[in-house]
Formats: sequence, C-alpha cells, structure tokens
Amino acid sequence: MKLVVLDTNILLDIFVFNDERAIDLKQAILEQSIRVVASQKTLEEFADVLSRPLFKLDEATQLAIFAQWKSIAQQEDDSDLAPAPWKCQDEDDQIFLDLAYQLRPAILISKDNALLQIAGRAAPENILITSDYKAFKL
Repeated sequence: MKLVVLDTNILLDIFVFNDERAIDLKQAILEQSIRVVASQKTLEEFADVLSRPLFKLDEATQLAIFAQWKSIAQQEDDSDLAPAPWKCQDEDDQIFLDLAYQLRPAILISKDNALLQIAGRAAPENILITSDYKAFKL
C-alpha cells in the first residue's frame, strides 16, 4: 500500500468544506483503510491555515479539526528529511513534496498548480502527484 500525503487544500476540503469530491477519501481516512502521513511542518501549516480569519472557525472548532487529523495521520519525523530533487515554486508546499519524496512510493494529492507541475518529473521516482481525490484507490 502506498503512503498518501495530503496537502492543506485537500485537508480543508475534507475537514472544513466537506467537499463531496472528497467523500470517498474522507471515509478511507476515517476508516484508516489507507495510510495517510503528516509531519510536524505539515501539521504546523494546517494549524496556521485553519486559524486564518477567512475560514471563520472558532478556536474550539480549529482545535477539534486539528486534533482529528493529528490522531489519524501517521507521524513522520521531518527534522532530517531529505529534500526532493525538485523545487516547488511555492515554498509553503515544498514540505509536502519533500515528505512524498522521503516516503516513496507515495501518492501526493494536491490542488496546488505548483505541485501538480512537478508530477511528470516525480513519476519516475514512484511518486504520483495528482489532484484526483480517488488516487488512493490505485
């Protein structure tokens, strides 16, 4: 089973917006039928985004969402993470790319164009970078 890395936008779709495109992915995560992975830096990124006024989430809701994700995701130490050989244009998204590179074979599900542009270069390294919410079934 390939490990799955989810970028922050996908986590928002799952835990904040309840996006119907992500229903199967959310169910697989909650049932723990797939192995999703997070690191300290990706957790920090998610907590930061959840706290932004744009989402209008009160502190209790932010903490509940964050705690749920943290309790489900397998924790990977990123203190000595080997950097991926490709640089993402968006520095905030580099950690997701580095994490997928460390875990390969892996699936990185993202809606971020900067990450998706690297998909062709990552494929030979056995990393699937995709916006397909159902990619975990592959």
